[in-house]
Amino acid sequence: MNRIAQALVRRLAGMAIVLAIVATVVFLIVRVTPGDPAAVMLGSDATPEDIAQLREKLGLNAPLIVQYGQFLWRLLHGDLGQSIFLNQSVGQALLSRAEPTFFLTLFAILIATAIALPVGVLSAVKRGTLFDQIVVTVTMVAASVPSFWLGLVLIQIFAVQMGWFPASGYGGPDTPFGARLHHLILPAITLGVVNSALITRFTRAAMLDVLGDDYIRTARAKGAGEGRVVLKHALRNAMVPIITVIGLSVAMLVAGAVVTESVFGLPGVGNLVVSAVLRRDYPVIQGTLLAAAAIYVLINFIVDMLYVVADPRVKL
Repeated sequence: MNRIAQALVRRLAGMAIVLAIVATVVFLIVRVTPGDPAAVMLGSDATPEDIAQLREKLGLNAPLIVQYGQFLWRLLHGDLGQSIFLNQSVGQALLSRAEPTFFLTLFAILIATAIALPVGVLSAVKRGTLFDQIVVTVTMVAASVPSFWLGLVLIQIFAVQMGWFPASGYGGPDTPFGARLHHLILPAITLGVVNSALITRFTRAAMLDVLGDDYIRTARAKGAGEGRVVLKHALRNAMVPIITVIGLSVAMLVAGAVVTESVFGLPGVGNLVVSAVLRRDYPVIQGTLLAAAAIYVLINFIVDMLYVVADPRVKL
């Protein structure tokens, strides 16, 4: 028990160090990016005096080290700062945009996994057949397809021509929850199909490595059915690399949501990031990137814990 506690403490300490490094890098990158939020807020007709006064009010004239210290102090107290343009805290802005991004990512990873696992397993079992060659070719093509292009194609076919799904938006505050989720079907399919290619290829490769092991031949020699051999023996032992790539895919889906949300007009975190970058809203950019980094680190931690569940031989 002490070893498990020590391992968890080490993991949590490592997560804290990673987030501290990310916070520093994000702060510096945002500050060196060209553009002045005060000038953006006041418009092209603003005088240099007006811009200087607003910069002073926003604290942008303070030395960089002072701004960094204030940023870290607020961060240690759970305060991501106040948005320059939205007249609300960064935390409130993220929470108000979290729902569509969360469900978009959830549905996309479910779609990607539902496609990739059976296809990857079947492709490995039927290695060298026509089906396997088709799977390899299709996954290579799917991995190369830009998500925004696929999204536009799906909008044209299923929203414009067939009218099955809405082309954009997420509905208003009074829109029923089911109707809002209906808006996410096309963007979720877009992200899910693109990301299923990577999971399929890793599943196939992991299964091929396992299917050639001695214990698989032994199980077949003992008369075990092919389905039992593939699902109970091979797939279970191949789950560690598969879980890894699924976890990485979740993190990539969070990043890919920026483009997809823009294509489908979803009011999620991705759209919030785009507007914040265009307006040089430093606190929102910093807060969003830190939240994304925290999610990425948390996903890695969960994946590590799932290793133990998938394979009892793995120790913390």
